[in-house]
Amino acid sequence: MSSNAPLTDRLLSASASAARPPAGFLRSALTLLLLSLSLLQTQAADFLSSDGRPRANVVSIHDAGATDAFRPRPEKVRVMVDRAITKLTAKSTVPEAWCSLVSTQDVVGIKVYSAPGPNSGTRPAVVAAVVEGLLAAGLPPKQIIVWDRQLVDLRLSGFFDLADRYGIRMAGSAQAGWDEAVCYNPDSPILGNLIWGDLEFGKKGDGVGRKSFVSKLVSRELTKIINVTPLLNHNEAGVSGNLYSLATGSVDNLIRFDSSPGTLATAIPEIYSLAALSDHVVLNITDALICQYEGGERGLLHYSATLNELRFSRDPVALDVLSIQELIRQRQLLQAPSIKPNLKLYSNAALLQLGVDDLRRIQVDTLH
Repeated sequence: MSSNAPLTDRLLSASASAARPPAGFLRSALTLLLLSLSLLQTQAADFLSSDGRPRANVVSIHDAGATDAFRPRPEKVRVMVDRAITKLTAKSTVPEAWCSLVSTQDVVGIKVYSAPGPNSGTRPAVVAAVVEGLLAAGLPPKQIIVWDRQLVDLRLSGFFDLADRYGIRMAGSAQAGWDEAVCYNPDSPILGNLIWGDLEFGKKGDGVGRKSFVSKLVSRELTKIINVTPLLNHNEAGVSGNLYSLATGSVDNLIRFDSSPGTLATAIPEIYSLAALSDHVVLNITDALICQYEGGERGLLHYSATLNELRFSRDPVALDVLSIQELIRQRQLLQAPSIKPNLKLYSNAALLQLGVDDLRRIQVDTLH
C-alpha cells in the first residue's frame, strides 16, 4: 500500500497483516472504521459514541515537501502546525487556537524527547513552530520552557538555538531537583537500584529506593504541558511516545522499572496519571516527519522512513497506539525483524482513563 494512502487505511492494513485475522473479521473491522470516519466532524474535544464509550479525535497533517533528505523544512513545518492546531481546536486563527489551550498567565512546558539527537528525536523545527504559535497568542517568552530530563541532551539536539532565537527558557527535570512531597509509590513497591542524581541516592533505611520523586520543574513551576514526541521505536514500551516520554522525563529512580515489560506497563501509565503530570497536559503532538522503526534512543536514519506527517490530539494513548501500528507497518514494508509491542502498557492507560487504545474508536482527520 502506498505511503500516501490515508492513515487509517495504512494502520488497518498493518494491524491485519500482523494479527492475521479471518478475512470476514477484517472486512467487518474496515467497514466499522469507514462508517465511524464518515460521521460529521466534532469539536476538538474527545467525544462519546452512542454506547457511551469514549472516542479520541486526532488531526494528522501531511506535506510531501516537509523534509529534504531527512531534514525538516521549517517554513513547511510551520504551516503544518498552524493548520493542524486550528483544525483540532476548531478555531479560525492561530492565536485563538493556542489561547483555547493556554493563557498568558501560564508557564508552558514543551516536553521533548531529545536523547536520540536532532534527527531521530523530537525535531527542533516542530518545537519552533509551536513556540511561534504560543508567542503569537501573547505568551511571554520567559513563560515558555522547552524541557527534557537532561540539559545536555537539549543542547546536543540543537534546542538551545531556540532559546537564543526566541528568548525562551531551557530546563532539565533532573537539574531542577526532585520534590520530596510528590512521588510515585505503588502499592507493591519495587526496590530500585539508585544512582547518582536520584533523591535518595546514598541514603539507608527501610523504604529507601521504593519511591520515584517528581521533578520540582513539573510539580512547582509548570502550569501547562505540551508533549512533542518522535515516531521512534522503543523495544520495551513499543514507542518512545507521549506516555513514555513524559513519565520517564518527570521522575527519578527509573532503573527499577526496566526489570520486565509488565513492570513498565504498570508504572508508565500510573506515573503519567499523577495529578502533577496528567492534570496539566493540554496537547500531544507526534512528530512523524520521520519514522524510525529500530534503534530506540540511538539515531539510526538507515532504519527510518520519511512520512512527512504531524499528528495532534488531546489523547496521548490514541497517538501512541497509532504510532505503534505505523511502526509495525514500516517493519513489514521493509522486511525488518518484528518487535512485539508492549500493548499492555496502553490498555492499562486506557483503564486509567488516560485515553483510547482501540483503533476503531480513534477518529483521524487527515489534512493535505
